[in-house]
Amino acid sequence: MTPLKTVLVPALFTFSIACASAANLNIVTDVETQPFAAQARRVVEATDYLGTPLTTEDKGKLNAAIEKSDVGQIQRVLDPYCLFAVNINPEMRVKVAPGPARPQLVEQGWRQFLIKVENESGTTAALEAVSPNAQSLFESGSANTPSDKFFGKKKGDARDLWLDLKMFNSQPLTKSLTGLAVEYRIVQLYSRDAGKREARIGFNAGQGTQDIGFRNEVDMLFDCLPAHEVTLRVQDDRGQPTTASFVVRDAQKRVYPSQAKRLAPDFAFHPQVYRADGEKIKLPEGKYTIEFSRGPESIPQTKTVDIDTSTRELSFKAKRWIDPSTMGWWSGDHHIHAAGCAHYVKPTEGVHAQDMIRHCMGEDLKVGANLTWGPCFDYQKQFFCGSVDKVSQYPYLLRYDIEVSGFGSHQSGHLCLLRLREQMYPGGESKDHWPKLGLNTLKWAKKQGAVTGPAHTGWGLEVEGTELPNYNVPKFDGIGGNEYIVDVTHEVPGPEGKLVPAVDFLSMVDTPHIWELNIWYHTLNAGFRTRVSGETDFPCIYGEKVGLGRSYVQLGDKLDYDQWCEGIRQGRNYVSDGKSHLINFKANNLAMGEKGSELKLDKGGKVKLTAQVAAYLPEKENPAMQKLRVNQKPYWDVERARLPGTRQVRVEAVVNGESVASRDIEADGQLRDIAFDVDVPRSSWVAVRILPSSHTNPIFVLVDGKPIRSKRSIEWCLKGVDNCWEQKERFLKGEETDEGKAAYEHARKTYRKLLAEAVN
Repeated sequence: MTPLKTVLVPALFTFSIACASAANLNIVTDVETQPFAAQARRVVEATDYLGTPLTTEDKGKLNAAIEKSDVGQIQRVLDPYCLFAVNINPEMRVKVAPGPARPQLVEQGWRQFLIKVENESGTTAALEAVSPNAQSLFESGSANTPSDKFFGKKKGDARDLWLDLKMFNSQPLTKSLTGLAVEYRIVQLYSRDAGKREARIGFNAGQGTQDIGFRNEVDMLFDCLPAHEVTLRVQDDRGQPTTASFVVRDAQKRVYPSQAKRLAPDFAFHPQVYRADGEKIKLPEGKYTIEFSRGPESIPQTKTVDIDTSTRELSFKAKRWIDPSTMGWWSGDHHIHAAGCAHYVKPTEGVHAQDMIRHCMGEDLKVGANLTWGPCFDYQKQFFCGSVDKVSQYPYLLRYDIEVSGFGSHQSGHLCLLRLREQMYPGGESKDHWPKLGLNTLKWAKKQGAVTGPAHTGWGLEVEGTELPNYNVPKFDGIGGNEYIVDVTHEVPGPEGKLVPAVDFLSMVDTPHIWELNIWYHTLNAGFRTRVSGETDFPCIYGEKVGLGRSYVQLGDKLDYDQWCEGIRQGRNYVSDGKSHLINFKANNLAMGEKGSELKLDKGGKVKLTAQVAAYLPEKENPAMQKLRVNQKPYWDVERARLPGTRQVRVEAVVNGESVASRDIEADGQLRDIAFDVDVPRSSWVAVRILPSSHTNPIFVLVDGKPIRSKRSIEWCLKGVDNCWEQKERFLKGEETDEGKAAYEHARKTYRKLLAEAVN
């Protein structure tokens, strides 16, 4: 069995364990080992998700017990975390007793505890928790402001209504019990107050299951720790007020504020919160470790503090290892979301612009393209305005645009549509009338002057092997850059009717780099000039934070959203995880993105590639990262580029997708000049990369006026069109079926023409 991992996501509220022996609870031996062990694993996964992990020692004990199929030892590990023990007898009568965990809560915060359920009836009903001391603190179960009725504005004594409680029934758990003879559940408890508070808490498995004599209830005295309001003073590296990321843990690794009931601007799937200078956080007395950072260009810092009644302020100042914006290179993530996936869906329908800009600022992400897509589309579409959102605080710009995902042509490959002037495809007001053929969507977007490209390119383009270029042809059976193999051959009318490429860029960083880069390399080798841009697809592929995939666009001393998008279209950018940088890439002094990135030579020969290169790795390596397969996250990360046993990464010169020269540099954050003399005997494209961490856009070297043509790559593309049609034809309907046939046949004819022009 796979061992339980000590999750790197920080803990929120590690369970308080009393000194009482786990033997206080009954050990159930008549339970099937495999499903019981699986349920225990899911409970531990849930505690990790909630930031309530078991200790590392107990995870080790649990792994050992599971390996030995020792159901008794599994219970002895988990029982000390239980605040309640629930018994459901064969007649489905429920009774409850206190467990060994310490009944300790925190003012204005949530804590989580395990419940041991001995299920003699085998019921699969839902276990419910109730208390006369708890009226709903949260209107509709989702607001982060206590409701009026909780504070006694309805009939009742407000002094007794100090508690809120809820069963955690979300993934990886389910609402219903498993029916096993014993299992564990999670209950969440919130305290309004500090001090000693008593509550009566009961459990049932549906109407009529309460045990006679009120044995389904237990009176419990809680010690509710007080919280103190602390002001955060937050400065950037120049001493100016700013916003930053904070992960606050107490001595037991519990994270504050509680993840269990966070709502915007704090996200429940994050251990971190983002706070601006002068904002506050509430903490009980005690010792805390605070992790502080401002995105991948900063050096993470850790501070240990003691909080008591005299603590009023805590001060933090960011440290940078690089700032590309001072050199005219502006970071951005062209694919983030304010709704769907890990985000809140009901009743708030996702979050608002002021929440997303806070996260961008806290990660020092200068541009956030906030894409409205299928989930919550009809709510989120109200925020589109065709320009930068008013919440933007220069140089931090947020703009709403569109991802075609969850509607329209998403089966043929999702599309990022940037710099739109109109967000709604003609013919309707929602998401249900959009074209099934991606090319039709691109025609509509390009007529507005949009900058367009497939999202999460690698999905559906899996290939065997790790070589680049890779000549295995994928199935084209996913939602990434699939129809791109067809669309790249098309030109469509732009705003003034002039024909322009239907696709401007491919998205990188949020899918396996071999799969992403492979299709790009082949189409470049065929003679097309698609560029690349970095994305996170937050919070879907990556929920950790915005800006895990970035484009750094060369704009000089002033940032502008439209020009940032234009820089991607022109290829004046490099792609990065933010932890390595490839600045001012040139070929024979022609800068990437200038003059169409086209270097003309009368004859083949040496070409000098230059760039300023920097990377930052902590001195201590992470061996686990080195062992990851190409299809395991994080797909791009400078740690994966580390040369084993060193603090170095390899910088490679690339010609037509193949590494032709390399140099190892120290990843100490220092900016270094680097140069390669490479042979270019015929028309080719050149680039520089640190894989899998960063990649420049290409410079096209044209020798004797000849086009770039690689026979093997064109053959790969031609086979790809047929594979894609085999997968996507069934999604087309009506007249779009004929349009699709014509579009695909156009692609075949184009590749055959290019193949006839190929000389190698």
